[in-house]
Amino acid sequence: MTSVEQRAENTQKSPNSSAKRNRWLCWLVTLLVPTVLILTAMRLMMTTIFLNFEYSISNFPADRYGFTTEERLYYAEFALNYLLNSADISYLGDLVFEDGSPVYNQRELQHMVDVKEVVRIALGVWYLSIIILVALWIWAWRGDWLSEYKTGLARGGWLTVIILGFLLLFIIVSFGVFFVAFHNVFFDPGTWIFNYNDTLIRLFPQRFWRDIFIYVGVLAILGGLALAIGFRPRK
Repeated sequence: MTSVEQRAENTQKSPNSSAKRNRWLCWLVTLLVPTVLILTAMRLMMTTIFLNFEYSISNFPADRYGFTTEERLYYAEFALNYLLNSADISYLGDLVFEDGSPVYNQRELQHMVDVKEVVRIALGVWYLSIIILVALWIWAWRGDWLSEYKTGLARGGWLTVIILGFLLLFIIVSFGVFFVAFHNVFFDPGTWIFNYNDTLIRLFPQRFWRDIFIYVGVLAILGGLALAIGFRPRK
């Protein structure tokens, strides 16, 4: 084969290989979208704004052991800050009530250590997924495959809507089953079960977690719909 013929063959193969690569990258975008949307919604729940909103709901269950809304918010902010800062468990372990008794027992403190590790990993995945999506957008823009990138965003939006639509329905119908399954996936069985008079249950009853899962699902679905409609292929 002459050098001229070889160059001609390479030129013919190059567009095909580029198209195949772009299709794979497009699917990577699709898979990253639900991850980013779900974790973004989750991060929005981890704010004092959400705590104030949730505790102010008129039918939010009162603490049968005497926490006022203000006390709940005060201690819940410490728990939230611990999950997001770099402090060790003494940040919560040193907390005491007015009578000098500890706010959290050892079982609760160990669970918060476990929760912090899960949050650390989740936020790491969130940051990495956003970085990859932005890097792919820059590559798509400079590499002339932006239309495929937008297709990936739209497809990822629909994927989010479908997955979370079914999941939300399951949560509404049978939240108890979902709650147990979720905890058994991320924590050792039994380590997340507490007494009703333990501080974690008094601050964060099951209603609190049900609301969070519903809000995360709804926000992610709305984000998915925005991407699916906003970046749908143009005829």
